[in-house]
Amino acid sequence: MKCIVGLGNPGKKYQSTRHNIGFMVIDELLSRHNLSLNKDKFKGKYAQAIINGEKVLLLEPQTYMNLSGESLRPLMEYYDIDVEDVIVIYDDLDLPTGKVRLRQKGGHGGHNGIRSIIDHLGTKDFKRIRLGVGRPTSPIPVVDYVLGPFPKEEHPLVRESIQKAADACERWMEKQYEEVMNEFNA
Repeated sequence: MKCIVGLGNPGKKYQSTRHNIGFMVIDELLSRHNLSLNKDKFKGKYAQAIINGEKVLLLEPQTYMNLSGESLRPLMEYYDIDVEDVIVIYDDLDLPTGKVRLRQKGGHGGHNGIRSIIDHLGTKDFKRIRLGVGRPTSPIPVVDYVLGPFPKEEHPLVRESIQKAADACERWMEKQYEEVMNEFNA
């Protein structure tokens, strides 16, 4: 079984913020496959599905971003999911808005949600899809920036990046991740 985790913060207040782009990708996958987050356990909401012939869990941790590992680890243990079968989707300040980057592993790069997952899994070796949200151009604290909404003029780029990330997740159900990386990072 595979697990696709989108990072974000729970609640309407954060729904359309840059930090919630991981949730937005999960929501896109749910919509495409006529699913809903119908399970509420392990400090998260998730759905169990079959996508392109592969069993998969779609998870949105409800712990708030900085504690995301507290949701993922027990879910993985309960369903006996190997770290090789996990992909984490999250916002990245170091990529311009609309840019999507797939990676096999890496550090947390200052992202507290990824730091929490690394701490709880005890490894940096998990697949990631990073979605660019850009950096603030005005002197605004980073926390206020990521907890703010995308400006209207960025909506087409954001929508495109969400679609691309969801496409990559679906492709991962059929192909090796290295092949998917080669296709989507090109």
